[in-house]
Amino acid sequence: MFGDLKGMMGKLQETQQKIEETKQRLTTVYIDEKSSDGLLEVTCNANRTIRSITIAEELLKDREMLEDYLIAVINKAIERAGQIQEAELGAVTKEGLPNIPGMNLFR
Repeated sequence: MFGDLKGMMGKLQETQQKIEETKQRLTTVYIDEKSSDGLLEVTCNANRTIRSITIAEELLKDREMLEDYLIAVINKAIERAGQIQEAELGAVTKEGLPNIPGMNLFR
């Protein structure tokens, strides 16, 4: 009914290993996002971990503006990181998983 179950399980384990390797590699993929005027820059990795924040001196004088900038720029950086992560992990899972109707393990 399911064909070679042992082979399928081996393929799943191999795919899981590739997923873990990809996640590890994504820690070294950096995304730089800046505000449109360049006053704030955020760097994060593709696993959505913030690595650095650079703030222009003039933003430090206006707390409310700084908060707005931080929210906007961090959200853009995290969105881009998520897109990269989804594409990379999606490629690994699509390549490695057996086609089992009705079973979508990674969505």
